[in-house]
Amino acid sequence: MSYSLYQHKNISDNTLDLPAGKVVCIGRNYLDHIRELGNEVPEQALLFMKPATALVSLDEPLLLPAGLGECHNELEVALLISSPIQRGDVINIAEMIWGVGLGLDLTLRDLQSKLKDKGQPWERAKAFDYSCPISRFIPINEFHDLNQLEFSLTVNNITRQQGNTAKMMRSIESLISEITDCFTLLPGDIVLTGTPAGVGVLNSGDKLALTLANRYKFGCEII
Repeated sequence: MSYSLYQHKNISDNTLDLPAGKVVCIGRNYLDHIRELGNEVPEQALLFMKPATALVSLDEPLLLPAGLGECHNELEVALLISSPIQRGDVINIAEMIWGVGLGLDLTLRDLQSKLKDKGQPWERAKAFDYSCPISRFIPINEFHDLNQLEFSLTVNNITRQQGNTAKMMRSIESLISEITDCFTLLPGDIVLTGTPAGVGVLNSGDKLALTLANRYKFGCEII
């Protein structure tokens, strides 16, 4: 199967004038997820990246990698960056973020476990092609407080993940600041803000439904 070229879109399905950039991911930002996997609580934000080739629209059917073990869902609130953010910048969310959506940090869990055991980076388990299905984006001015957003995932009509950004270990502003202490965020980049508990195996034929702020609904099917 070949996917169409990914482009950022708004909730009305219009293409946005922002390039598809890197995806900066935050690991272990929800205590319940840290506990479910038996991980240590990080002193600093745990950062890793997916390339632009990881991006695929949630409007398309999803094809999981074959022969690489279990592939897990990790539902996350996604932020679409609209202006450059560098180290030392005062973080102004309304001016720096175009909008908010939902993303899946697809994870090859068996492979990730092997990499962890060897002390090796996670990219083989996290950054493969089409490992970041992403929704359409809702303009930032539609949200009153990004640190009070509810979001959820059902698989085959059964709730698997429910979260609220109020339960993140680090606020949106502090995440952006900590990321840009390391490297610049550019227009078109996406920040995935971490996943709550409820990660699990995805299988061919699964039907996924994603909800943001109890208003915005997205869905796709695993083929």
